Amino acid sequence: MPRFGFEALEVYQLALELSAEVYGLARKLPPEEGFGLAAQLKRAVVSVALNIAEGKGRSTGKDFRRFLAQARGSLAETVAALHLCQRLGFLGPGETEAALRQAFLLYNKLASLRRTLAQSS
Repeated sequence: MPRFGFEALEVYQLALELSAEVYGLARKLPPEEGFGLAAQLKRAVVSVALNIAEGKGRSTGKDFRRFLAQARGSLAETVAALHLCQRLGFLGPGETEAALRQAFLLYNKLASLRRTLAQSS
């Protein structure tokens, strides 16, 4: 049973799932990327869920929409980092496919939630 409003949000649950997936991928990166690309990838994906939670905790729908926009930005950063991991040969397309699919779904759901909130304001 959710104790905070954000815990019941589908976008929050999807962000947690994506975070777990991306953390698994980050573990596959070379050790020398521990403080570089791997760290940035983890920061970006974690920021998605954290922005959703923080935005839901704000007092206005306008604030929540702004944090959802920030979550989408962090999600785009996550996708870019995954593409970079592929480009550099650290991860293959088959390894990132599930995470990229999840990211695309979440990106669209965040956009839809923002539109719904804007219409109800």
